[in-house]
Amino acid sequence: MSTTDAVTKNRAGNEKCTDSESRATVEGRGGHATVRSLLRLWPYVRPVRVRLFTAAGIAIIASCVGLVIPLVLKWMVDGPVAGRDPAGVWLGALYLLLLGFAEALLFGLRRWLVARPLSHVEAEMRADLYRHLQRLPVAFHDRWASGQLLSRATTDLMLLRMFLAFPLTFLLVNGVAILVGMAIMLMQDWTLGLVILGPAVPVMITCVIFERRYSEVARRAQDQVGDLTTVVEESVLGIRIIKGFGRHRSQARAFRELSRTLRGTELRKARLLATIWGVIVTLPEVAIGAALVLGTVRVADGELSAGTLVAFLSTALALRWPVDSIGFLLAMSQEAATATERYFEVMDAEPEDASPDRAVTTAAAAGVKDSGLRFDAVTFRYPDAPSGSPPTLDRVDLHIRPGESMALVGATGSGKTTLTALIPRLHEVTSGRITLDGQDVAALPRETLRTLVAVAFEEPTLFSASVGDNVLMGAGDDARADELERALAVAQAGFAHALPQATDTQVGEQGLSLSGGQRQRLALARAVVGRPRFLVLDDPLSALDVHTEAAVEAALRHVLADTTALIVAHRPSTVLLADRVALLSGGRITAVGTHHELLRTNAEYAHLMSGEEGENPR
Repeated sequence: MSTTDAVTKNRAGNEKCTDSESRATVEGRGGHATVRSLLRLWPYVRPVRVRLFTAAGIAIIASCVGLVIPLVLKWMVDGPVAGRDPAGVWLGALYLLLLGFAEALLFGLRRWLVARPLSHVEAEMRADLYRHLQRLPVAFHDRWASGQLLSRATTDLMLLRMFLAFPLTFLLVNGVAILVGMAIMLMQDWTLGLVILGPAVPVMITCVIFERRYSEVARRAQDQVGDLTTVVEESVLGIRIIKGFGRHRSQARAFRELSRTLRGTELRKARLLATIWGVIVTLPEVAIGAALVLGTVRVADGELSAGTLVAFLSTALALRWPVDSIGFLLAMSQEAATATERYFEVMDAEPEDASPDRAVTTAAAAGVKDSGLRFDAVTFRYPDAPSGSPPTLDRVDLHIRPGESMALVGATGSGKTTLTALIPRLHEVTSGRITLDGQDVAALPRETLRTLVAVAFEEPTLFSASVGDNVLMGAGDDARADELERALAVAQAGFAHALPQATDTQVGEQGLSLSGGQRQRLALARAVVGRPRFLVLDDPLSALDVHTEAAVEAALRHVLADTTALIVAHRPSTVLLADRVALLSGGRITAVGTHHELLRTNAEYAHLMSGEEGENPR
């Protein structure tokens, strides 16, 4: 499969979980749906509503001040100008200057009032989104492309801040200005006023059609920005693979194709916007021209004063911007409504703590003496698995006694990593239960559960932080320096002291400045630093050389003596760390015993431990 095909496939998979539902919502969306979407912003806007309403009121006053200017012009033309009174003309000019200054001052005050609170709204929404992402289950993150989440946290929130700062206010302000202006024109001369009102119906019809079509294209464009962000992120994180295999041209081609698609969507947005602007600008201009001709004739016939015509036309020209901006403001409103939908698609996803726990009973409550780690008829099926497909794990029964280490062995794809992920509830069991010292993990608060269980994954993940901070993520907030040193010693991670700033050295994004073995040892140190009661290790030594592996195993034996551990293992050297071995095959535990017992009695286990290629004898 080419890189382009892979990107297309990934995009299609992402659209299945984001676009299929959202586009069904967007298609045919009218004004009411747009308003409903935007009203969901109210909880964030409510704390700053006083400043926003004050700013809107000031903007309305500023617009009305602007509409007073034509009335001053009428007084000047019919009074001082007609009466050849220079003093009156200068006085009128002073009035116009003061009105213009007041209008500018009021609009500047409005801008100052909204800047700080709207930055606060954007920051709060971004913080809430980040907190919510941390609480969402792993299954959610497995389904969603990271670029789609990033675009919601950046581009979409920027659009919302811009909407709250400008279109939201000026949809109201310009609407009031148009109504007041039309009332002034009708009072001055109702005949000319009706001429100006002529284009109102076709303009409103155009706006309704535009709103529906533009909402669909705006949603498509914002989703495509998310796709593009995903490609950029994957290319940056996978730059070593791209360079190592010489795939920069195919990646660039995939990026260009997505960019071209986004460009086409943006051009369609531009065409729609140009269409509505053409209608909104042309029809009122024609009406103003018709009013000018008719007004001039009436002035010549003595039916209308020159001052009234000047004031009427000045008012009509003052309303040009409020009318012309309708298309622009509607476009920004539709993009904001789409951004709101995309934001709440994530926020509406059910977090881990919000999901109702299954009905559980502890072994102690049932009168059963139990301890250690126990899997009781555990079945698990991934939520997006095809209906009718067999479960990944099928009625798994396994008991690890207190202080015992159990190695978990199985062929690739047998479900070992999935089984270990069920213990800290990274996934929820479909049926059955898992108990820690007799307590069902489904009944434990996740925060409590994850202080009892520590996990080291096969693919170690490090963060852009110091070596010490990465390791101490596995300990409490009051972790001591001696605990860090002990954990580094257990993981044979003494190399950390040889780094430029020792354990204060920044490891960089994903820890890619370190070797695979170094990252794996730091991940192991992170797992043991908190002295957990239960330890889950997913093939923690796969990236180590033989000598380092032996040293780590020797140090791990002391740790395992004081904890209950489940260790996913692929090599005999790792299996020998454990007291007993469990064989996972076909989604079930098919054999349990010591390493030597299973070598003698189980052909599948012997085959796995031999490392021979070929058909599984099972």
